[in-house]
Amino acid sequence: MSAFDPWTSLAPLGKGLAQLLLASLVAAPLPAAAVCRQPLTEPGPAAVVSRIPSVVDIRTLRVGRTVGDTGFEPEIQPEADFSDRLSWPLPAAMPLGQQRDLASGVIVGSDGLVMSSAHVVSDVDEIQVHLADGRRFPGRLVGSDRLTDIALVKIEAHGLPVAPVGDSSALRPGDWVAAVGSPFGFSGSLTSGVVSAVDRFIGGAGQVPFIQTDVAINPGSSGSPLFNRCGEVVAINSLIFSGTGGYMGLSFAVPSSLAMQTLARLQQDGAVHRARLGAQLQQLTPALAESFGFAQAGGALVAHVEPGTPAAAAGLQVGDVLAALDNHPVAGLPELLQQISGRSAGSLSRLTVWRRGQAANLWITWADEPQGVRPALAAAPGANEWNDGLGLRLAELDAKLQRQLKLQDGLLVREASGAARSEGIRPGDLVMAVNDQRVARVKEFRAAVQGLPRDRSAALLIMRNLRLIYVPVATVGAPRP
Repeated sequence: MSAFDPWTSLAPLGKGLAQLLLASLVAAPLPAAAVCRQPLTEPGPAAVVSRIPSVVDIRTLRVGRTVGDTGFEPEIQPEADFSDRLSWPLPAAMPLGQQRDLASGVIVGSDGLVMSSAHVVSDVDEIQVHLADGRRFPGRLVGSDRLTDIALVKIEAHGLPVAPVGDSSALRPGDWVAAVGSPFGFSGSLTSGVVSAVDRFIGGAGQVPFIQTDVAINPGSSGSPLFNRCGEVVAINSLIFSGTGGYMGLSFAVPSSLAMQTLARLQQDGAVHRARLGAQLQQLTPALAESFGFAQAGGALVAHVEPGTPAAAAGLQVGDVLAALDNHPVAGLPELLQQISGRSAGSLSRLTVWRRGQAANLWITWADEPQGVRPALAAAPGANEWNDGLGLRLAELDAKLQRQLKLQDGLLVREASGAARSEGIRPGDLVMAVNDQRVARVKEFRAAVQGLPRDRSAALLIMRNLRLIYVPVATVGAPRP
């Protein structure tokens, strides 16, 4: 076979155009990638394949759970349903409801330390770890952290191959990445793709700045490592967005920087203790910055301050903009949440806030973040209603309902249309404030809206399911004096 001649292959294009095309192909660099901490001669798929021995299968067993115990629904076994004919105690041979799950993990310590996802190894009765060489070991849960979905499992083995950890902060959209795991029990399966986004925050998934990829992730892949082109672990695959339960092109992984921080705490204490602020925060968008008279977007806006918390003791108020923490400017909510999580209970920090056009310094003593779930909010309309001109029909809450909900303020949204509906406000929401003015009566709401400049949007403090968030709504068409 004759040697490949690029000029012959591109002849139909004309020599000048062919030269230009080949020059562009030769000069065009590959997409930028993170510098390898451990340089390899064959980066890319070959580097990832060489790490397969550090990836493990994890198989778990839950026995006799109920939905009320752990949120887990046991496997149904119809053949065991003889409750109308059996006497207690049950015979020893009676099968119990069992649930077996598949997951993946990665070896992070040669002495048997394995990192995986918390949601698959927590609250289980048995953990079994299968190595790539065929050996099997019982696993012991050292600790897990539900917020970051990271868990640490220990097996009694030594001299294990450890996967090197890379720098997740160097990842950029378009970077090549690959996952190795056990989808549906197929051990050592490799799937690849690109980084779709970084610092992706998902409602209901805590404060994790996920790395979003299009790498195929399926049941059994949870806890699998995400590798960069250097064969380094840059994330732990945690969840997918799916309408069917299977892969649909949206996969989310916990960055290695956050995963390793969590792992260190789990190894030391068996749990992660975080500092508590005691305030609900949201990103300060350009529209909200305009509403509060803040010079530029950035920082975090205080939507609620819980009584008896460090935030309340420090004097933090609804409508404050957190501009800096310990003299470090707050570029946005994600960075602030990361800084707070790194503080320890009992330590002292200085908050720089923007309040009503002026900067102020507050001192806060951090406390441990408590665990618990708040009850759902239910509301009913009061007798007084009013169409506010922003696209909202509001109703006052009666005194009995306010006492029941432990609320002193709030107007119920009966209908939402126009600008309010476009911004996501819906019936059943509660309007708690206009900018930093609390409202409990429709006349208070009317006065607050009428007092706004014509060229400024109204920042409405909305409560939904006991969560508060500021929503900017244009005041065009709102009633004026």
